[in-house]
Amino acid sequence: MIRYFVQLEYDGTNYFGFQKQKHTRNTIQNKINKALASIANHKVKTVCAGRTDSGVHALNQIIHFDTNSKRTINSWIKGTNTYLPGDIAVKGFYKVDKNLHARFDASSRTYKYFIKQCSEKIAIERNNCLWVKQKLNVELMNKACNYLLGEKDFSSFRASRCQSASAIRTVHQAFFRQKGQYLVFEISANAFLLNMIRILVGTLIDVGKKEISIRAFQNIINSKKRSSAGKTVSPNGLYFYGPEYNTFKYIKNLSFIDELD
Repeated sequence: MIRYFVQLEYDGTNYFGFQKQKHTRNTIQNKINKALASIANHKVKTVCAGRTDSGVHALNQIIHFDTNSKRTINSWIKGTNTYLPGDIAVKGFYKVDKNLHARFDASSRTYKYFIKQCSEKIAIERNNCLWVKQKLNVELMNKACNYLLGEKDFSSFRASRCQSASAIRTVHQAFFRQKGQYLVFEISANAFLLNMIRILVGTLIDVGKKEISIRAFQNIINSKKRSSAGKTVSPNGLYFYGPEYNTFKYIKNLSFIDELD
């Protein structure tokens, strides 16, 4: 049996998240399983590094699957892409050790959230970033980000339907950077809670608008109450930038915003 890691890019706008679901076939996992099965000539089960929610995108989702079918790497990539819709693409295919696990062996995961600051309504980019009318104070937002670092209880930033047994997570980095009209929030952690990043961004935007202070942001973290934090922003601006592994390396895809000067 051969194990492959597959690197995926997708626009999650029209899907009910990555994971297969009983009530709908319109998920990323259902599409990729079907496409891989067409090339492997057998049913395929996949495991992902990060289960993105409805509307969330991915630049570097990593999945694994097992097969006895022998194909060249080029055949796997081109063949699978032939069976995928235009908003899902295989970007890389890697033969790995049979014990390497896409989810459990990921040491960290990185997400990016894109915000466009402009006074006029946006149309073309509406499904790929969050539109904010007013100018945000990035310096204050980055000061607030410093209080997210390390191992903490992030109960204030978890959705009410979150099923995780513990809200303790370790954040390795969290910061904003300006890219022209865009703000890019980047955060890396060992794992994330349901809607954690979207709630964090909503609360940090309140800091950037000077609606809450840095001290108030600290108090929100310490309260461990979802009602203390800001709103859950749209999934449109959220991108899974990819996992990190100790024994597996890959070249990450960049978004058009990342490539701006």
